[in-house]
Amino acid sequence: MHPQRKQRLLIVVFILLVAGLAAGLLGYALKENINLFYPPAEIASGKAPVGKFMRAGGMVQEGSVERASDSLKVRFVVTDFSAVVTVEYEGILPDLFAEGEGVVASGKLGEDGIFYASEVLAKHDETYMPPEVSDALEKSAASRAAQQEKGSQ
Repeated sequence: MHPQRKQRLLIVVFILLVAGLAAGLLGYALKENINLFYPPAEIASGKAPVGKFMRAGGMVQEGSVERASDSLKVRFVVTDFSAVVTVEYEGILPDLFAEGEGVVASGKLGEDGIFYASEVLAKHDETYMPPEVSDALEKSAASRAAQQEKGSQ
């Protein structure tokens, strides 16, 4: 093989190895930062991973907000109207957080079935609903309608 050809081949192989290594490292880094969204129905049915960082969302159930008197700890229930998940958060809640409103919480699901949130996001105006929450609520409504239809037959 001609020395110049051999040098070109080595350069091409080196570039391919570096590009493959860079792609592998990028994939590994992005895998750690993926935020998966789970509605309460999937969390309650056990489809959500325990101890992994994820997002959960739905509507804050009326009358479920409990605030600790000695700290910023808040406990509330999120529902998609077919299942409920208890969320525990320590920190200042957004101004628009309220019962009966949409919310998305980021955090980890504990072994005890409680979602321990590190961040809570509330909808930002009267008409907006986070896309994940609205999709989960629509699926839940369709599921309930199908169950009611089966029950009436």
